[in-house]
Amino acid sequence: MGTPVRGERALGSGRAFEARAARAEALSAASAADAEPLRFAAGLLRAQASIAESLGRAHAAQPLSGDLASDLEALLLQATAVLRFAVEHGPAPVAASARSRAAEEDRTASSRLLVYWGGDRSAAEDYLARAALRPYVETLRVLGVAPLRARAPGRCPFCGGGASVGRRRSAESQGAVRSLLCALCGLEWETPRILCPACRESDPQRLPTFTSPSHPLARIEACETCRRYTKFLDTTLDGRILPEVDDLLSLALDLWAVEQGFERVEPGLAG
Repeated sequence: MGTPVRGERALGSGRAFEARAARAEALSAASAADAEPLRFAAGLLRAQASIAESLGRAHAAQPLSGDLASDLEALLLQATAVLRFAVEHGPAPVAASARSRAAEEDRTASSRLLVYWGGDRSAAEDYLARAALRPYVETLRVLGVAPLRARAPGRCPFCGGGASVGRRRSAESQGAVRSLLCALCGLEWETPRILCPACRESDPQRLPTFTSPSHPLARIEACETCRRYTKFLDTTLDGRILPEVDDLLSLALDLWAVEQGFERVEPGLAG
């Protein structure tokens, strides 16, 4: 067999989005209570898959550089798929925001993405910007093209994105192994068992955990110092779990954590 060309490699990110969408659809069919956010996630992931596949094909002719300012033209041609889906199927606030953005000039749309990319705190909660950038950054990761973006301790070592969810799994020699999953590029990386990803607090007394019998595979790992939290999913017993998607089955835990005064380190697919 020949060596895959760059465009073929990039299509792998599109298949990853499709796999997540299929998982969301399967879970929505089995869980009436959580069906609405799961169906929305499945549609969003399919829109992102189409963007990733288009970027992968375009990369064969004009390679992506990892410099968003240079790659914006290629991304803007495709990113409207996310806005169209959000307008038609998103919750009312998301749909209204997407409708407004769909009418913006390319210059304004570019500015929004660049502000988010630059790490401006005022844009940290820009759900639509992250949703549009996700297929671009994950395609860069599949290609091995390092994005030109600042990194910080506790954030993704590849792209500097925040971790939207974590994974826990048992290892006989190490106990529970913890890893974080980047909300921007999908990278998974290991993290120490006793450490806040947001502020690096390492005092066990200030890092409480919360669980619920209703959601035995999920737990909230919070920090009393910065009042942030990350949700971790235990994937030891079920290899089908995709933490980014299965996270949506336990949104009740997020609501409870917010009521206790904690803020999620990085929003998940539900925003």
